[in-house]
Amino acid sequence: MLTISMEQLMAMGIKTHVDVMDELYTLAYWMTGSEMSADELVRFTYLRADHNTSTTELFKIFRTCYLNRSGADIAFGFIDPLRQRKGSPGRSLRHRFADMKLSVLLSEICGLKHQVISEIIGMPVETLNSRLSWGRTLLVKALLLVPPVERRVQLTGGILS
Repeated sequence: MLTISMEQLMAMGIKTHVDVMDELYTLAYWMTGSEMSADELVRFTYLRADHNTSTTELFKIFRTCYLNRSGADIAFGFIDPLRQRKGSPGRSLRHRFADMKLSVLLSEICGLKHQVISEIIGMPVETLNSRLSWGRTLLVKALLLVPPVERRVQLTGGILS
């Protein structure tokens, strides 16, 4: 029986579910804006995964859990003016903004390649590239609207001295 150590897995670039947990928590915090909601979202993600779930599938489960939760009404820190019932056209628009934000975060925080992100989100790479461009622009604009002290707290989790 072949046994591979954790160091060998990391050297090969293979991440375990435990390794991905920190990235998922960071994504969840940026997506929800709350530690409690982020913790809940990560727990729901891991409840729906098993030990055979690939890293890509884990991110897909995370996306599904986020889109299914009631807090997905906020995109990029702005309250959605199209807040309507499930199945309405506004829901589709909210999902697009959530996918745009998630795409940017998967690229910037997790360092995933565009091909992997397109597989997670379920859209062609060309569309993803456009959404990443728009998403980065919107994210910067949203962060510029936050007062400087709050921005430092939001980015670091504490106040920089």
